[in-house]
Amino acid sequence: MKDLSTDKYCWKCGKELPFDTRILRSEQCPWCGIDLHVCYACRFHDRSAHNECSEVGTFEVQDRDRANYCNEFQFREGHPGRDDEADKAKEKLKDLFKF
Repeated sequence: MKDLSTDKYCWKCGKELPFDTRILRSEQCPWCGIDLHVCYACRFHDRSAHNECSEVGTFEVQDRDRANYCNEFQFREGHPGRDDEADKAKEKLKDLFKF
């Protein structure tokens, strides 16, 4: 079985990306054409954090779904919407209450 934690997926359409290297500012999804170097695709994006970024000192970005020049950008790997850690925790909780 393929390890999803190291795969890159488009943050918008969810399709697997054919990129093995860093995502550059000009990169776009070959399937839907959306920009990939965006806040929504960054591993530091956190809607609950100041400036919606968990990295301290980043500049404010107005359009989080458009390509930007953030130096802290790191592409979020794994399938969007899939949180394996949360799924594992839920399973442990279910097991705890089995009779």
